[in-house]
Amino acid sequence: MKTDSIEIPKINFDENGALLIVASESSSKDDFDFFQGKSVIRNKKLKQRFTNSNEWIEFPSTQEMYKILNGIGNIDNFLATFDGEPFEGMTVRLFNPKTKLWSIYWADSNAGILDKPVVGSFENKVGHFFSKDIYEGKNVIQVFRWDARDEKNPVWSQAMSDDQGKTWEWNWYMYMTKTE
Repeated sequence: MKTDSIEIPKINFDENGALLIVASESSSKDDFDFFQGKSVIRNKKLKQRFTNSNEWIEFPSTQEMYKILNGIGNIDNFLATFDGEPFEGMTVRLFNPKTKLWSIYWADSNAGILDKPVVGSFENKVGHFFSKDIYEGKNVIQVFRWDARDEKNPVWSQAMSDDQGKTWEWNWYMYMTKTE
């Protein structure tokens, strides 16, 4: 299954420039059930962003996810080694039953802080989650895509746009294989 062929949904802004994100009709607290348990991951990360680079760094990692908060949230840990040093990341995902939107927060062993969340939902086993951010002093919009059409081999990917979503640069792919 080719994940690049999936279109990024058009993004909309309110009168103050804030992202307008509306949940899909099918959005539910069970959207991430496919990811429970352990996975091995083949990562493919763009070496430099916004430089028209097509040089990629590849590395292995592992991940384990479990549900929290009576099923309206989950946490995972991401373990890898960079330049011989251990690296750990964690994701906290929270489902708001009122808005039916997921908020996804990231923290890692380099910074020790929770990043601003990306927010969104799944439709037809593909989830898109957006946020405004700053990358190297530049205002960007980022999107996380979860492609769970093959639940045993989901793909996570990340893209950024520096032109309000007109164009996107994919900068990280995680090809996962469930191990338990």
